[in-house]
Amino acid sequence: MNAQSRKPTNLSLDSVLLSEAKELKVNLSRAAEDGVRVAVAAAKAEQWKSENAAALRSSNSYVERHGLPLESFRQF
Repeated sequence: MNAQSRKPTNLSLDSVLLSEAKELKVNLSRAAEDGVRVAVAAAKAEQWKSENAAALRSSNSYVERHGLPLESFRQF
């Protein structure tokens, strides 16, 4: 990501955590961005699972009734 795509943002952080981070010279912007990136990825995964729940149930039901479609070709 380049500097042009960054936007200044105000955050409220636990004061003890903030003090420790400053003492350890943690780059707060980078750490916050990394944390938000992880949270967004998790939220997207949950959203995908929710949006595709019916298809997943249907597929699992099919496999429970009929087995894996290519099971006869498995070598293990």
